[in-house]
Amino acid sequence: MKQGVTITNGIDIETARKVVKLTKDTKLRVQAAIQGDEVRISGKQRDDLQEAIQMLKEADLGLPLQYVNYANERR
Repeated sequence: MKQGVTITNGIDIETARKVVKLTKDTKLRVQAAIQGDEVRISGKQRDDLQEAIQMLKEADLGLPLQYVNYANERR
């Protein structure tokens, strides 16, 4: 028995545009930018970023998302 599996790395451009549009429509004080196969959301207030993450978790985008804290990653 064999099963074909497709593995994707990153996010396609259509889904990235949806994420940016959803983020801008929320009127949160965050900025969303498409960087290659990632969408980077930045903002000054941690609460705004957490609200953006919660909103994206509730949105039905059809794929699992990962949330990375770049401030901790750079150290």
